[in-house]
Amino acid sequence: MGEDSRLAAVVALAQGMAAAQSSREAWRAAASGACRALDGSFAALSVWERELGRLRVLVNVGELAEGEEEFPDDESYPVHQFAEITEFLHERWAGGGEPDAWVETAEGPAAGRPGYHHQRVAALRRRGRGCCVVAPIVLHGRAWGELYVARPARVPVFGRGDADFATVLAAVVAAGIAQTERLEEARRLAYTDELTGLANRRAVDARLDEAIERHRRDGAVVSLVVCDLNGLKRVNDTLGHAVGDRLLERFGTVLSLCGAMLPGALAARLGGDEFCLLSVGPPADEVVKAADEVCRRAVELGIGDGVACGVASTADPVGPVGSARRLFRLADAAQYRAKADRAAHPVVAGREGPDDPVVRLADEPSRVADGERRRFRGRHSP
Repeated sequence: MGEDSRLAAVVALAQGMAAAQSSREAWRAAASGACRALDGSFAALSVWERELGRLRVLVNVGELAEGEEEFPDDESYPVHQFAEITEFLHERWAGGGEPDAWVETAEGPAAGRPGYHHQRVAALRRRGRGCCVVAPIVLHGRAWGELYVARPARVPVFGRGDADFATVLAAVVAAGIAQTERLEEARRLAYTDELTGLANRRAVDARLDEAIERHRRDGAVVSLVVCDLNGLKRVNDTLGHAVGDRLLERFGTVLSLCGAMLPGALAARLGGDEFCLLSVGPPADEVVKAADEVCRRAVELGIGDGVACGVASTADPVGPVGSARRLFRLADAAQYRAKADRAAHPVVAGREGPDDPVVRLADEPSRVADGERRRFRGRHSP
């Protein structure tokens, strides 16, 4: 491969990782880009998990051997089998050396630094590959993992120039991983409530839109529990905002624990003293059961005055739920009723017959004209 081709391959690799929307996409782009750049048939990206003493494979691409998966659940290897990740990569860099790549073949080491090769040689033979180039990935000055590219048997093996080029590719991959980590941290902060660590209103907004689309498309049951902490203002006024924050944090833990009763449920703080659980899939009665547990545990917190919970589900007789806004208005109306009645248990929309007062309250034009007590994305139609 000429210099122009290699430069184009580096640019393509960088662009592929920059376009990734998730860590998985970035891993795949890294391995696929390196595989193409080095004219390989297979590539893998692995991370060094120091606390577990293992090298874990994140992604495999190209011609997979029997037992290999693109995104393996648990393909990992003890680091003592590949000691360079802890010895060569660590010791040599500490002394000012560079993280060079090296080549190994099914016959033994071919180029670069020899040694520590027996496990890889055995793996090459077992999987019908002729050679591999291994490039360490360095992130923030520390060994992060490895980029591995292989070629099949009976084709030209990698040379010293390929190993040098793999070192360059590994540096590009490291930069891409760093960018992905920064973006994911930014996304996490954008969708997380700082005080409680739960999801925030923006996260609920996005997830509920997706959930209602699933309901429209395949009939998935979508349920929403809206909770309002009772007595937060009194706690803040009499005991101080630090105690009020502690109440919010403790209730957030309660909501998270009860949400775990519903597989995949999203627990969120909407703002102030308002929280919610969003469930997609579980039956409505299971959601009501989880909401009842929220009410019971909130009373046991010892500060505040419990919680008012309203539940709305597409599985209940509430009429068509064609938008996220309507489901939210139903749950909000149920919570409003629970608050007004000082109910010790959740109020569920649609369970009081054809003229259910909660459904009627949710659908009153005045609630739209005057503006709901909480607005759920004004762009949604009722």
